[in-house]
Amino acid sequence: MKFMKLGSKPDAFQADGKSLRYVASELAADVIINVGEVKFNLHKFPLLSKSNRLQKLVSKAGENSDEIDMVDFPGGPKAFEICAKFCYGMIVTLNAYNVVAARCAAEYLEMTEDVDRGNLIFKIEVFLNSSIFRSWKDSIIVLQTTKSLLPWSEDLKIVGRCIDSIASKTSVDPASITWSYTYNRKLSVPDNIVEEGINFREKIESVPKDWWVEDICELDIDLYKRVMITVKSKGRMDGKVIGEALKTYAVRWLPDSFDDSVSDARTWRYKYLVETLICLLPPDKGVGCSCSFLLKLLKFAILVGVNDSPREDLVKRISLKLHEASVKDLLVPARPPQNTLYDVELIQCIVNRYLMHEKYNQDEKNQTNGDFILGHEHVTLMNLGKLIDGYLAEIAHDPNLTIASFIDLSRSIPDSARPIQDGLYKAIDIYLKEHLSLTKAEKKKICGLMDVKKLTMEASMHAAQNERLPLRVVVQVLFFEQVRAASGVQALNNNARDTSNSTTNTDEEWEKTAADDNKSLKKQMSRMKIKDEDFRKNGKLLKKNSKSTKSGVQLLPSRSRRIFDRLWVVGRGHVENRSSETSGSSQSPTSVAPGDTKSFGSSSRQRRHSIS
Repeated sequence: MKFMKLGSKPDAFQADGKSLRYVASELAADVIINVGEVKFNLHKFPLLSKSNRLQKLVSKAGENSDEIDMVDFPGGPKAFEICAKFCYGMIVTLNAYNVVAARCAAEYLEMTEDVDRGNLIFKIEVFLNSSIFRSWKDSIIVLQTTKSLLPWSEDLKIVGRCIDSIASKTSVDPASITWSYTYNRKLSVPDNIVEEGINFREKIESVPKDWWVEDICELDIDLYKRVMITVKSKGRMDGKVIGEALKTYAVRWLPDSFDDSVSDARTWRYKYLVETLICLLPPDKGVGCSCSFLLKLLKFAILVGVNDSPREDLVKRISLKLHEASVKDLLVPARPPQNTLYDVELIQCIVNRYLMHEKYNQDEKNQTNGDFILGHEHVTLMNLGKLIDGYLAEIAHDPNLTIASFIDLSRSIPDSARPIQDGLYKAIDIYLKEHLSLTKAEKKKICGLMDVKKLTMEASMHAAQNERLPLRVVVQVLFFEQVRAASGVQALNNNARDTSNSTTNTDEEWEKTAADDNKSLKKQMSRMKIKDEDFRKNGKLLKKNSKSTKSGVQLLPSRSRRIFDRLWVVGRGHVENRSSETSGSSQSPTSVAPGDTKSFGSSSRQRRHSIS
């Protein structure tokens, strides 16, 4: 820390209790100056020789009064004592903590060059310009002290000069940084640097671009706002660094959770803080801040009642990078009059905006670099599908979540975002489990969101044993598993004929196979006469005897197994017609043990094959 010593005489100021200060001298005091609650018994001559204001006050009081009141003295008794000691020529030490108070007090006392050459105002200004404003640490400390000295510190332009000094230093090349008092504490001490063979240049080059963000977090929000506005106005700071600075400040001052019992004063402070951070966000809405940080800001903005305009700005920014969020980020608590746990309508709005923006970007970019752009867009859409399916699984536990809200949010995701629909199936299963009062029509409607062809084997086996699903859905699951198995056998036969033609079956081939088998299946199902009541009976898993099967794995419940056996007969006959090489095979395809799957799927209703 920089400091400056003034005067040469020893300090002769003494105290008598807390409210009386005097100078130990052979000469009797001839003036009493009241500053706040403290009385100063001093001598006129040294004071009047430096202060133009004291000359006026003493002259105005006349010979009949030796007591002067200093009303609203900036800096209080401590600042006046510094000025009085300077007048007496006593040693005074100025530093970053008291220099602003001393400067304001000197201005109040009019200690200018007109009164005496080399007066206190001149010396303080030299100290500020040559030392304080050149020091990163001291500039921040001085700026913090200015708030208690308003409006004096503002009128003397100390606040503005501190802010400009700080903002200028943030844009300096990190390789030249030597003054960060937060970051330097994280570096090795010089002795360790020598021992480890690391030179000073290597130490400096290790300073990151955001070295300054923690240092200014101690500033009050008003001063912080002015510093950040100045930093942004210079146009040399990367948007990501600005975003990191805002995130660091939010972590420092916003609580981890918000309690409704917080006082109105603190609520207002949090509201102002969030609104300020929103207005300081980088101008480019697509970069700078992570989607996770923006969603946290949005949660807090809703809780403290931030105005519509800044909240709308947050929603716009989030909608540009929604695919980067996590499920936890999307769990925004609902506020009255909503009766759900989470604000599903808000997420629906953000999803719709995101998809509109993606469609516009795709239309614009398809004209150039089409292949790369389409590949990138497909990845982001798949991330969105996985995200929303995970969100659906979380909100499905809410007993107050309507089926309409669940379906609308699910349908807002395009089919291309869900190449695998295990995640959607998991969300639907949770919703059915938590909402037992659903009618058959409602269950059919929500299950219609799934395309069973896009379930993995593990999810299909789970669905085949799931008594919460309508019978029609289970039949579809079993049917398409049979089609998949038949298509796999055909692919092996084709591969044996021509090893150079080893591609897997496409969706179009499955569609054709399903269409052929569908006709035979309808005839077969008409003879089966399966009823819902029979299907709902709890069937235990059976295992084939090792003598009759080679697989020895878990099979389906009895009712589902009967359906599957009949479907397999149809599928086997279909394969026999196509290839005599498989005519001797009567074994069912092996199945994976049932279990809940991870959420990473999506929905495709248009390609479903109904079985009636």
